[in-house]
Amino acid sequence: MLFRSGILIVLLAALTFSAAEESEAEKTVEELVVETLAKPETCTVTSEMGDTLRIHYTGRLLDGKVIDSSLSREPLVVELGKRTVISGLEQALLGVCEGQKIKATIPAHLAYGKRGYPPTIPGDAALEFEVEVVSLVQQTPWQKLVNDVFPLVCLALVPTLLGLVGLYLYKKSTAQPQGKKKNKDKKSKKK
Repeated sequence: MLFRSGILIVLLAALTFSAAEESEAEKTVEELVVETLAKPETCTVTSEMGDTLRIHYTGRLLDGKVIDSSLSREPLVVELGKRTVISGLEQALLGVCEGQKIKATIPAHLAYGKRGYPPTIPGDAALEFEVEVVSLVQQTPWQKLVNDVFPLVCLALVPTLLGLVGLYLYKKSTAQPQGKKKNKDKKSKKK
């Protein structure tokens, strides 16, 4: 009996320890964690919204299972702010240098959320990405104008155009209609 209770105590302790590890892992993945693995000696230009990055990446579940990798393909082109990658990875890529390597641990709400990406990524799965920034191209002033100012101009034009259409329709509906008799009268007066 003593032997059985000893095993029971060991099992309970192991379950408690693994539950504590799981809850600790869940706590650490509530927010984005970015760790720098390698950084070039000179880093004069860092990435900002609108910049274009070419990256190599390896994405994993927290259990280590690889879900995707670009290492056997061409680098992935990411334009920051255009939502070409999951939001957690996009946030992790802000402020990086060309040649920098990072490891980003991304919580589920900044990755694929409750639905996941079946069958590869289960729901509520936190992800880990190792990323190498191959190149960084800063946004030109023209691109900044197009990306920042042009949408605002378009946003202002929509109400203006709607107002002009409304004014045209109002004037058209309140204008005095000319009947056929009036047209005939005008023609007969001219003769």
